[in-house]
Amino acid sequence: MKQRVLITAKAHPFLADFFSRKKWEVEVRESIQYDELKRIIGDYTGLIVSTRLSIDSSILDSAAHLKWIGRLGSGMEIIDVEYAESKQIACFSSPEGNCTAVAEHALGLVLVLYHRIIVSSQYVKQGNWVREANRGLELSGKTVGIIGYGNTGSSFAQLLQPFEATVLVYDKYKQGIGNDGIREVALTELLEHSDVVSLHVPLTDETHHMVNDQFFNMLRRKPLLINTSRGSVIDTDALLGALREGQISGAGIDVLENEDLAHFSAAEKEQLRLLTDYDQVIVTPHIAGYSHEALFKMADVLARKLEAAGML
Repeated sequence: MKQRVLITAKAHPFLADFFSRKKWEVEVRESIQYDELKRIIGDYTGLIVSTRLSIDSSILDSAAHLKWIGRLGSGMEIIDVEYAESKQIACFSSPEGNCTAVAEHALGLVLVLYHRIIVSSQYVKQGNWVREANRGLELSGKTVGIIGYGNTGSSFAQLLQPFEATVLVYDKYKQGIGNDGIREVALTELLEHSDVVSLHVPLTDETHHMVNDQFFNMLRRKPLLINTSRGSVIDTDALLGALREGQISGAGIDVLENEDLAHFSAAEKEQLRLLTDYDQVIVTPHIAGYSHEALFKMADVLARKLEAAGML
C-alpha cells in the first residue's frame, strides 16, 4: 500500500511539503467531517489532526492501515490514545510548537486586565476621557501562581522573570521544579498567596471542573484567574459565582466548556452574556496558541518527532 497521509486541520504548508519530499501521498481536507473521515480513514497510513475532530474508537476501528496520528498542538483528549496504542497506532503531539504563543497570550491577558486597557479604550470610543476609575495595577512585585508546569506553564514562568514577580508553581505529577525564581508549593498555598492564578493543565477526568466552588473558596487574595488550557477545567457556573461574590478580581479566558457558539443552548448563551458583562473579564476565541510563528513550529516539531520515531 502506498504511504498516504491525511491532513484534517489548517497546517503550515511546510508539513505537506515535508511529506511530499518523503515520497508520501498527501491529501489536505481541512473541513472534513466526522462521518466522511470514518468512511475514508482506512485508505491512510498517517493522520494529522487539531482540535476539531474526535478520534474515537469508532474512527480507529475503521483505520485498517493507520500507523500513526499526529496532533498539531497539545491536548490529546481528542484522541482515544489508549485504544489507538492497543491497535499499534502511535500518537504524537507538538506542544513545544505553540507553548510560547500560549504563554505570551496569558501574559497579555494579565497586563490588559491589570492596566484596564480594553475598558479604558471603550470609554474613549464612547467620548469619555476617564482616568481615575481606570488606574491600573503593576504586575511587578505580585505573586503569580501557575498550576501545571509543562511546556506552557514553564514558558509562562520564564516570561514573568523580568517583572520580578514571585512565581509559585504546583504540578501534581512533577517534583523538584523550583529554582531561584520559582517556588514549588502545595496547591493550597498557591491559592492562598497568589494575586494571579494561571491554568496550564491538560483536560483529563481528574482536571475536569477542578476549578469549582471548593477551588474558589480556597482563594484569599481575590486574584485574576487566567485560563489558556481547556474550557472544561473550569466549572462556568462556579466561575460566575466567584465573580458575583468577589472571590476573584477578574478573569482572562481563552477557552470555554463549549466553543460551538452557533449551537449554544439558552443556558450557555446566558452564561456567556453574564461572563462578558463584567468589565474585568476578557474572553478570547481559543487563539492563545494561534500565532503565525506557532503554525510553523507545530508542523516542524511534529515532522521531527515522526521522523525520529521511524514513522516515515
